Amino acid sequence: MAIRIVRLGSPRSENEGLRIGTVRRPPRGVPKSEFASRDFYDVWFPNLAPSEELLKEGLAADDEKLWKQFTRKFMAEMKSPGAGKDLDLLAALSHSTDFSVGCYCADESHCHRSLLRKLLEDRGAKII
Repeated sequence: MAIRIVRLGSPRSENEGLRIGTVRRPPRGVPKSEFASRDFYDVWFPNLAPSEELLKEGLAADDEKLWKQFTRKFMAEMKSPGAGKDLDLLAALSHSTDFSVGCYCADESHCHRSLLRKLLEDRGAKII
């Protein structure tokens, strides 16, 4: 039992379990009825996505200085009580079921899902 950190829209891994989309917006041009069958996500969970304003900053973070600014601001957003409880829940679930969380970004190293990985690890989540 564990969490996988994935790119939404990529082919699913064996035993991946429920795919959770931690993104601000649903995929463009894809009917809601096809989100799961086209390997985006089974459940939309924008609670752990960057705020709309911060999302724009993250997408524009094309150098290390801007990425570090985005990282600092996103980690601050994730310190809210609601986000903390959501992260605690996912970390606890990782010990009893397989599931995945993800985002659309091609490069995980410049995507909030890399930061979610760290936040979940810090909470004791089991991550593949």
